[in-house]
Amino acid sequence: MSALTDRVSTRLVGVDVARCLALLGMMATHLLDPIGASGELTRVQSLAGGRSAALFAVLAGVSLALMTGRHTPVRGQVLRSRALGLAVRALLIAAIGLVLGALDADVAIILTYYGVLFVLGLPFLGLRARWLWLLGVAWIVVGPLISMGIRPMLPERQFASPEPSHLLEPGRLLAELLFTGYYPAVPWLAYLLIGMAIGRIDLRNRLVVDMVWTSGIILSISATWISGRLTRLPSVAEVLVRTYPELDLDGVLTKISLGLYGQTPVDGGWQWLLVVAPHSSTPFDLAQTIGSSMFAIGACQMISLRLRGRWRVGLAVLFGAGTMTLSLYSLHVVMMTDAVWPAQTPGTYVVHVLVVLGIGALVTAWGRPGPLEWLVGRPSMWLRRTEARPGPVASR
Repeated sequence: MSALTDRVSTRLVGVDVARCLALLGMMATHLLDPIGASGELTRVQSLAGGRSAALFAVLAGVSLALMTGRHTPVRGQVLRSRALGLAVRALLIAAIGLVLGALDADVAIILTYYGVLFVLGLPFLGLRARWLWLLGVAWIVVGPLISMGIRPMLPERQFASPEPSHLLEPGRLLAELLFTGYYPAVPWLAYLLIGMAIGRIDLRNRLVVDMVWTSGIILSISATWISGRLTRLPSVAEVLVRTYPELDLDGVLTKISLGLYGQTPVDGGWQWLLVVAPHSSTPFDLAQTIGSSMFAIGACQMISLRLRGRWRVGLAVLFGAGTMTLSLYSLHVVMMTDAVWPAQTPGTYVVHVLVVLGIGALVTAWGRPGPLEWLVGRPSMWLRRTEARPGPVASR
């Protein structure tokens, strides 16, 4: 028990809890019906749709910051060594995503996009929190504008999940990973930058953590409210309805609340940048989901900091799935294939939750990393050993 307590004391347990919630939320969007019996959006879909994937991306940025110096970024040879290790990690994660994409799981696999996002974050590893906040806020606007300008020149999206055969068309694959895919890395860089900024601040300071979750609430509510007002302007509503002429404005807003599969319509007009909808990658969608991610991370860490001793250990074990989300997300995808798991029923989500929470708790109590976490982390661990290795003594 003392060994487990010591391990828990060195971790940001609230960040692990947030990772677990992101995993559970994404599983819910995969397995639960987004529309209720009344024909309206379910509470689960309205809460988790788009936000779970965004939380994953923000937490990726937090992880990058934690692995490269936390409050003070590493410099010089150490920074180059860490960047190389992270680049290899990104390639391995992307490769796992390609393999999962070849399975018949009927979900859009995020991991290959996730790996590309890691690569895009490498040039920013040496920045402190202030610059990361500024760049992240700027990219909320700049990223969608760049995407809107470039996507008309690119081929239309061809697949939901990249798979190994798509490597034969590298140009199309890169276009989808960066701009036209379900989780386009260029606008999503805003998530990573904000996450890195969060990872660079003192997440063991209660006042700082309280500022994170309260700011997240304000940002999320403000973005949603402002977008709602703007989309009901006659000049904006006219353009939105033009894309779906069979619907009125309320019908359009209801339809897009299910998601826009990565971005707004290519020929829809700039007014589409004003909407808030899951996976639309608009400035307001990015701001709203960044705000909800800040709330989730800050609230989880706030609870963790206020627990002591066995209570914190219990929290860490209960949400231990958050320490091995790569392995458990992959397991969840495999479980969704017909060859491995029976046909989906209303209780399937509960089974998936019990499986991932149970495995996460056991592995956390055992004190070992998940198998895929161990695999993708090996290059970084090897490079860290070389960082500490003394160089040759200069001859006099």
